[in-house]
Amino acid sequence: MGDKPESGQIFGIPYNFERPSIGRLLSSHWQPEEGMIVEKPFGIGYTLNLASWRSWVALLVAGGLFYQERSGDDDGTSVSVDDDASDDPVEVVVEE
Repeated sequence: MGDKPESGQIFGIPYNFERPSIGRLLSSHWQPEEGMIVEKPFGIGYTLNLASWRSWVALLVAGGLFYQERSGDDDGTSVSVDDDASDDPVEVVVEE
């Protein structure tokens, strides 16, 4: 059998299984002349280019959503689903 390539594309998605080095890891995440998304230095797919301001906006939005999810019930506006809730009947009073 022949040697399989360590990097390339499959179905338009890049892959790279060459042994990673610190220089390649750092240079792949900081490419000022490229767009927001660049090829990963190791593995399959894409990663954020930290030289692009759009990547920092995306990280801030994701961090804000994560923070909001973690501190959910502080203001009392969110509705939670209780898995241990009993199926007892509930009395509803309607005043006319």
